[in-house]
Amino acid sequence: AARDRLIAYYRLVVGFSAPETESRFDGSRYGPPPLNEKEGHLIEQLGQLSLAQASMPLTVKVECPDWLWPSFERAFGAGAVAELQALSREASVDIRVNSLLGNRDEARAALADEEIESAPTALSPWGLRAKGRPPLRGSKAYREGLIELQDEGSQVAAALCDARPGMTVLDYCAGAGGKALALAAMMRNEGRLLLHDRAAGRLARAKPRLRRAGVTIAELSGGENGPPDALFGRCDRVLVDSPCSGSGRWRRSPDSRWRLSPEELSDLVMRQKKILGDAAAFVAPGGRLVYVTCSLLHEENESVAAWFAATFDAFKALPYAEAWRVGIDASPPLDTMTLRLTPGRFGTDGFFVALFERGKDGS
Repeated sequence: AARDRLIAYYRLVVGFSAPETESRFDGSRYGPPPLNEKEGHLIEQLGQLSLAQASMPLTVKVECPDWLWPSFERAFGAGAVAELQALSREASVDIRVNSLLGNRDEARAALADEEIESAPTALSPWGLRAKGRPPLRGSKAYREGLIELQDEGSQVAAALCDARPGMTVLDYCAGAGGKALALAAMMRNEGRLLLHDRAAGRLARAKPRLRRAGVTIAELSGGENGPPDALFGRCDRVLVDSPCSGSGRWRRSPDSRWRLSPEELSDLVMRQKKILGDAAAFVAPGGRLVYVTCSLLHEENESVAAWFAATFDAFKALPYAEAWRVGIDASPPLDTMTLRLTPGRFGTDGFFVALFERGKDGS
């Protein structure tokens, strides 16, 4: 029965205790009717069982498609199991404070006034992590633009762009504008910020978000033609938040791991290289190109970054640590050239960031 399966899910997959499981069946407006005696007995029986069995293949235990296991082993080595287990846990509710309208302490106090508890994030200087899953979009702080929902890893990726007041900044795959909002705040509403996305409908969703956040420097450019030609070689920063497998977000979309195919991954890698190469043409001499994915797969991350470095002689790879010290004002957490944030190690969604700088003579 459907109720039995739901009980089994709560007990064996989510890991709820018997009282926690029983409390979900409260007969409320949106809750299922209370448990009967037989179902109460089932809850107790399931407490003695486990989904993990000795005979299970490792990939089944960690909910990883067989064909993707080598990719995770290549990326994480002995830590692959722990990272995949982390991708099966519940994601946090993270908040970015809009520094155009206030600071983190003010935002935290405003949320507390509405009985929403939060704590500063460990990495992002603008981040708060909410306790539980409060209705943030209904809060005054959200309605008035003081806060935006954004995973801490995404906030860090935006910070590493090192966008500054007065710069010309291009968000090449802007989507609905999540990172562009952070860039505008870094720029203090001074300069020029262009949001481009091939999907004009997706880009249109950025308009009310920009308005609510008080952003006045943003321009939108949607469709197949790309950003204006006048921006060729003129942008101080170009962010490429590339379409990818989304494997770093499996906590939020667990079914997507089973929809990805080898053919789709191969197509994504080719698309990532094409987008990165096209975006490079907009970087000014001395400017920076920032490649970001929400993927944990080597094929989409280090491999694409290495391809770009080997193919585009006008650019040199920059250690992410330089931008970290400026954008986040702290010691970088990893001694690596590129940055990979993971749910297992950092408690964020999975993100990859690689930085490249164009030579001052443009070649």
